[in-house]
Amino acid sequence: MNFKTRCIHAGQQPDPTTGAIITPIYQTATYVQDELGRHKGFEYARTQNPTRSAVEANIAALEGGARAFAFASGMAAIDAVASLLAAGDHMVVTDNTYGGTFRLFERVLRRHGLEFSYVDTSDLASVEQAITPRTRMLFIETPTNPVMRLTDLRGIAELARARRVRVVVDNTFASPYNQRPLELGAHLVVHSTTKYLNGHSDSIGGIVVSNDAEASEWLGFVQNAAGAILGPFDSWLVLRGTKTLAVRMKEHNSNAQVVAQFLSANAKVGRVFYPGLSSHPQHRLAAQQMDGFSGMLSFELASFDAARTVLNNTKVFALAESLGGVESLICHPATMTHASVPAEMRARLGITDSLVRLSVGIEDAQDLVDDLDQALARV
Repeated sequence: MNFKTRCIHAGQQPDPTTGAIITPIYQTATYVQDELGRHKGFEYARTQNPTRSAVEANIAALEGGARAFAFASGMAAIDAVASLLAAGDHMVVTDNTYGGTFRLFERVLRRHGLEFSYVDTSDLASVEQAITPRTRMLFIETPTNPVMRLTDLRGIAELARARRVRVVVDNTFASPYNQRPLELGAHLVVHSTTKYLNGHSDSIGGIVVSNDAEASEWLGFVQNAAGAILGPFDSWLVLRGTKTLAVRMKEHNSNAQVVAQFLSANAKVGRVFYPGLSSHPQHRLAAQQMDGFSGMLSFELASFDAARTVLNNTKVFALAESLGGVESLICHPATMTHASVPAEMRARLGITDSLVRLSVGIEDAQDLVDDLDQALARV
C-alpha cells in the first residue's frame, strides 16, 4: 500500500464482533480468560490493549518500521529509549534539541550515570569527534526546534554503522509524511503523537518505532514494566488523526511555504528559518531527504519588544505552546518551549529573545498572511 492508503487502513480491521469499520475504544482494565492458561491474546490492559495495538501497527507502517510502542507522552517515549543505556554510557545529542528533552537528559538521567554531549549534528565531523568508546547512541532531531537546522540522516547512519552505535531520530517536526528516517538508516524513530500524528490538539502521547530487534524486545518489556502506556481513548484519537495525516500535511506544507515567503519579504523581519526556502543553507539537503518541508518555521525580529508586540496581537495565530494541530499557533521559544535551556546555550544556538516560532495550521493561507501582516504593522 502507498502512504495515503496506509494512513487509513494499516493496523486496522473491521471489528470482528460487529463489523464496525472504526477500531473500538477498548476501555477495559482486564480481560476474562477462557480457562486457566488460555486467553484470547489479552490478559491485562497495561500489557496489551487492542486499540493501542492498532495505533502502534498503524504508525509502524507509516514509518516503515517493524514494531512500535505507544507511550503516555513524547517524553515518556524518549525516556523509554534512553533506558536502553546503562550507567556510564554516553549519548551524542543534537545541540538544538527540544527543551523538554534537554531537561530530561540533564536534570534526570545524568543523576543515573548517563553522559551527554550536545553537538551541532548538521556537521558530521563534529559528531565523529564527539563519539567516544562509551558512546552507545546518537539522538538526532531534524529539523531542529526551533531554528530548523537539518542533519544528513544517511551520513549519520553511515557514521554510526561503522562504530556500532544506535541512531535515534525525533521525527516530530517532520512527520512520516515528510520524512522517514528508518528508510535512511536510523534504528529508532520517536514522535510526540500529540503533534502532527494526532493533529487536533486534543491528545497527549508518544511513540517509538523500531527496526532494531534487540531494542524492540527491551522497549516492549519497559512499556509493560514501567507502565507509561498510551491509554485506549488517546490511542483512538491518534488513529482518528492519522487517517487524515496525508491531506493535513499537504496543507501544512503549502501554507507554511506561503507564510515563509511573506515573512522573507517583510522589511520588519530578519532571518526566516524554513527549509522550504531556497535561502535556507540546507535547502538542498531538505529536498533530498524530505518529501515536504513541514508547517514549522521561525523568524527573527529586531528586539524582544518587537517580538512581544507580534505575539500579543495575532488573531488567527493563537499564543500557545505545542504544534502540529489544524489550528495555527505562535510562541516565544526563549520563554516557552526552551525556557529550561540555559540562557548562554540558547544564545549560542540562536534562540534569541527576538525569535518567534510558528506552527502553521491548515486555515486559509491568505488569512494567515493577513493576520501576521496586521500584527507586524504594530511593530
